[in-house]
Amino acid sequence: MLFAKGTRVRLLHSSDYGVVTDILDKDLVMVRLDADGMDIPVFVEDLDSVIATKVIFPEKEAKPSGLELPPAETQYTIIKSYGPQLAFDPCGQGVFRLYLINDTSFDMIYHLTYATAGKIKYDQHGKIDGPGAELIGEIHIDELNDQPECAVNCHRVTTEGLQEVCAKLLKIKPKSFFSKFTTAPVLNRQVHLFRLLDRNETPAKPEKEAEDLRTYTIRNNKLRWRQEKQKQGKKHEVTELAQFSPEIDLHIENLMAKPGKLSNADVLRHQLEHFEHYMDKAIQVGAERVFIIHGVGKGKLRDAIATRLMQNTFVKTFNNNYHPRYGFGATEVVFK
Repeated sequence: MLFAKGTRVRLLHSSDYGVVTDILDKDLVMVRLDADGMDIPVFVEDLDSVIATKVIFPEKEAKPSGLELPPAETQYTIIKSYGPQLAFDPCGQGVFRLYLINDTSFDMIYHLTYATAGKIKYDQHGKIDGPGAELIGEIHIDELNDQPECAVNCHRVTTEGLQEVCAKLLKIKPKSFFSKFTTAPVLNRQVHLFRLLDRNETPAKPEKEAEDLRTYTIRNNKLRWRQEKQKQGKKHEVTELAQFSPEIDLHIENLMAKPGKLSNADVLRHQLEHFEHYMDKAIQVGAERVFIIHGVGKGKLRDAIATRLMQNTFVKTFNNNYHPRYGFGATEVVFK
């Protein structure tokens, strides 16, 4: 039997009680005894699994406040995938770390908004490898009384483009929150877990559509041309980098004199053309990071930019976190 961290157990040979605090091996766990608080290694065959219950135990030492994603311990193989999931990982003193989990074999692009007391606390989007997990931020237990809501949109990444997996608005209530304490996939820890797909709904595997020779040739020629152009752009002068602006404002009024007669589709196309030209120039001069100012609005321009950034091999990472200068209206791009 798999004893997850936080499982309450009884030692068969001594009748002592304790809590599993760490997984040392597939047959060996660390148990903190109730009597004296001592941690001892115990073989799983010497533990009683009949009375096992799930509890939250305090950490011996305070965890660092940084939001780096800790490495997951491989204890099992995911037999059945449930798609995107939200995990609230207890880390002591009433604080939970919020993760978005992808337990499938395909990559996903996500957009997540977490709000409490009617105010947005986190507005984040990016890509999660499959399987993988993305750390969103930290919340406090007191926020459960402020009607927290979490809106999530996830799209599967395929060769034909993005395909929607789920769009969910989760209203978190204290009663349901504390009843969902279980072992999370990928993280492999006891957390408060919410699955975003319905019980009988499973994420379907992407179907590969046939592609004719002409389409294949055009697509690959464009890709080669772009890659060669970007590679050639690595040869740059120091003066070009010094004169290059680290930001571009894609509001249409900054790009053309009289945008009033353009349709929404033409406006978006015009903005993306300037974005692509700016990215090529940034790669050519060797910029380390840039800011793409797209505003907030309905998010169409932001999402279109995110899709293109995911396909750019020169981009290391990007985020739409809150910035003191741009708010949530700009995406920061870091190059490799």
